[in-house]
Amino acid sequence: MEPYLICLDLDGTLLNDEKEISPYTLKVLEKLKEQGHYIMIATGRPFRASKPYYEQLGLDTPIVNFNGAFVHNPTDSDAPVTHETLDPDLASSIIESLQKMQVKNIIAEVKDHVYIDNFDQHLFDGFSMGNPKIETGDIVNQLKEPPTSILVEADEVMIPRVKQMLSRFYAESIEHRRWGAPFPVIEIVKRGISKARGIDSVKDELGVDRNHIIAFGDEDNDTEMIKYAKHGVAMANGLDELKHIANEITYSNNQNGIGRYLNDFFSLNIPYNEETKVYSR
Repeated sequence: MEPYLICLDLDGTLLNDEKEISPYTLKVLEKLKEQGHYIMIATGRPFRASKPYYEQLGLDTPIVNFNGAFVHNPTDSDAPVTHETLDPDLASSIIESLQKMQVKNIIAEVKDHVYIDNFDQHLFDGFSMGNPKIETGDIVNQLKEPPTSILVEADEVMIPRVKQMLSRFYAESIEHRRWGAPFPVIEIVKRGISKARGIDSVKDELGVDRNHIIAFGDEDNDTEMIKYAKHGVAMANGLDELKHIANEITYSNNQNGIGRYLNDFFSLNIPYNEETKVYSR
């Protein structure tokens, strides 16, 4: 069998609500790796917050971080690296516009350097995974280099207004998408950036035909990836809009949706115990 490239979003998809990879899904993925298939993470998270899962899965494939703005192979220093950033003047303009709208908070990330506009212990703790350098205060003045992404935290009632403003004034320069748990925010990256673009940039390197790509997701930032993959699969807990464009819908992230779909797709015959949600030994 020709190898497949299996692309996995993390939060709300591969990870259950406890932020863990379930034993059954892990067993299925390990079996597929043994058969020569490629497992790849494609997430909005930075690498530092993806690394524990990358290592748990024992991967040696490239990883798509920041929704495609940063693509690299942590196990191969000679592999190509993609890092797309926002124009500094554009970033400052966007941040100033958001500050005038009085959104709850604005976060800018440059790989492992995090800038938080207003100190918030919850955000501080959440973005501390992987020990990045974190600075708080007016990020227009703090930001000294082009950001990889800008995250906007706003009250739910404000979200449509923020998205409308971004589309009206910055549509030619940026992409903005709703980002799911653990922090429901709007993420802003350079125009043209998406998980699909990140996946497309490495499929030839891995020698995988586009018809042999399977992708799983649950949120707005998975849209392009689900459309791009020959087998785009939405989670049962995902957005309705994503389900409408997906080829198929699998069980939720808490019901081993990825493991159960792949077990059936590849006819692995790994027994599943619904009550304990683990594989039978």
